[in-house]
Amino acid sequence: MSRFPADTRMGCTPVLAVLCGALLTPHVHADEHAEHTNELSPTVITAVAPSSPLTVVTNPKDPRQPVPASDGGDYLKTIPGFALVRNGGTNGDPVLRGMFGSRLNILTNGSMMLGACPGRMDAPTSYISPETYDKLTVIKGPQTVLWGPGASAGTVLFDREPEQFGELGTRLNASLLAGSNGRFDKVLDAAAGGSLGYIRVIGNQAHADDYKDGNNDSVASRYDKWNGDVALGWTPDADTLLELTAGRSDGEARYAGRGMDGSQFLRESLGLRFEKSNLGEVLDKIEAQVYYNYADHVMDNYSLRTPSGSGMMAGPMASNVDRRTLGARLKATWRWADVQLIGGIDAQTNEHRQRSSAGVDTYKSLPRDKDADFHNYGVFGELTWYAADNHRLITGARLDRASAKDFRQRTGSGMMSRANPTAGNTRADTLPSGFVRYEHDLADSPTTLYAGLGHAQRFPDYWELFSPKNGPAGSVNAFDSVKPEKTTQLDFGVQYKTAELEAWASGYVGQVRDYILFNYTPGMMGMTSQAQNIDARIMGGELGAAYKLTPNWKADATLAYAWGKNSSDGKALPQMPPLDARFGLSYSADDWSAGALWRVVAAQNRIDQNKGNVVGKDFDKSGGFGVFSLNAAYRINQNFKVSTGIDNLFGKAYSEHLNLAGNAGFGYPANDPQAINEPGRTLWTKVDMSF
Repeated sequence: MSRFPADTRMGCTPVLAVLCGALLTPHVHADEHAEHTNELSPTVITAVAPSSPLTVVTNPKDPRQPVPASDGGDYLKTIPGFALVRNGGTNGDPVLRGMFGSRLNILTNGSMMLGACPGRMDAPTSYISPETYDKLTVIKGPQTVLWGPGASAGTVLFDREPEQFGELGTRLNASLLAGSNGRFDKVLDAAAGGSLGYIRVIGNQAHADDYKDGNNDSVASRYDKWNGDVALGWTPDADTLLELTAGRSDGEARYAGRGMDGSQFLRESLGLRFEKSNLGEVLDKIEAQVYYNYADHVMDNYSLRTPSGSGMMAGPMASNVDRRTLGARLKATWRWADVQLIGGIDAQTNEHRQRSSAGVDTYKSLPRDKDADFHNYGVFGELTWYAADNHRLITGARLDRASAKDFRQRTGSGMMSRANPTAGNTRADTLPSGFVRYEHDLADSPTTLYAGLGHAQRFPDYWELFSPKNGPAGSVNAFDSVKPEKTTQLDFGVQYKTAELEAWASGYVGQVRDYILFNYTPGMMGMTSQAQNIDARIMGGELGAAYKLTPNWKADATLAYAWGKNSSDGKALPQMPPLDARFGLSYSADDWSAGALWRVVAAQNRIDQNKGNVVGKDFDKSGGFGVFSLNAAYRINQNFKVSTGIDNLFGKAYSEHLNLAGNAGFGYPANDPQAINEPGRTLWTKVDMSF
């Protein structure tokens, strides 16, 4: 089955999704849909290996350890090289190789969902329920140009496959998850169709209470989420797809590391895509897509907690921000005897608005003020030359025209309010990016060697232009003076695979000109943030191996390390995750498996205090830790599977280095460097059903 990225979301509540699922109860099964039942393999995922150079492809529906993910970022942290800026139970912000924010392009079904919170309380992955997607693809480094601008750290694609019914039929996938701390998730994914088209309905709900850490102390982390999505597809022949998609979701979450909680995470999505394959001998495929995503986010200190009664946030306060994103992409694939070329154009525009006030829900009577508007227009091409059976040369280039307009009439608040010197100003840049990569398969060994050089220029995002209170020293503000970021990176590695042993290693060395760094300064009114440009050097890598000790026993291990230096100041680059190693041992029979996972993380002593990014800063060194977990899975029959696990078996009290404690972004406690501890012993059980 070929992959068609498609946005499949609708204004459909979970109740409606369940009703739709009941209407689609299987009565006729098409042979072409057999793969949905065969996905119930009796394994629990503890580590994911790359499928090709710099590319990881996995099924996010598979149960994994630790406890199956509540959002997209939570799932990504199981892939070597990823970490997460933690703030409690959900909605952490993903970090790849120490790089954060729009350095990492995150797309769902080919569309980009941008959060609205100036402190990234609603990171793009907070709107993603990974189990409702069919495929997760990660491309590390600036080694693709197909999916939008920037992407100096990498590209993440959450995709849903199109339905393919050869005859009239239905399918249904569902799961239930129950665990410690009140965790209870429900997912239903149903489809019906025939040779001419299909309808797919997806709904899920997720709930958790405040968890207890290894010291048995309660950590504010309760959340509730739901998603509802629908896709209508027309397939008049095997080579044509026209799909209309729509979706809606909402939720709320308590945050241990912030002065406010998220009381609303409303998402609305629409999408339309067309794809035509096998057009001719040279022009092979055309793809066209338009999409609309809207985020309406509310932060307050009274819905999920009681106001402190003292300090700057003594009484009830709320802030409501929203963001509308409209995008389009047109690309075509040409094939010759030994060359493939994918080329096209893409465009995106998004606007940001905000309103805030003191008092319970008083913001609802206020108008929304537009503060920012962004546009990006790009042209791209990616060429693969199959020079021989064991040689490949892949190269790509793109050119983007990016712009932003400042609509703020005033900046600051209260006594610090002043006229905005850049009100009504527009800034724009033309930014080139590209890469070249060589891959070679050894003739006498199942080994692939590769090396690639990539360059990405990234326009500053909303959080870097509008969230900082100050820009570089001597500048008017951040909007006026923060420069685009320019990353040049060498990626290299090796992959080896036989029936008994799979091993891989990937490394990178990079230079970042005008790296956008945040500096936080304590003051009487809390932390003051400043965005500035520096030069930085980065390097690191990931490696892993899986070895079948016997036909039933398998051992695996992964290691990830990221290093960065602020070469302008001669200091460590802040917010770098420490060395992270995972060791697994599992036993698998025909219908069941059992395994153990030991995660060991080193101390992080390379910090630059009070430096970081808009969501995290180095407030202290962190100690290392080790966490041991167990899992098991049993496939009852072709249609039912049960998996279970005990995370942090020994109840270790520990915290991650990337942590919101002591932060200084919007709504953060200004002078509380207490790290947020992770969950203590956690039990969970998941039931998967497929018909």
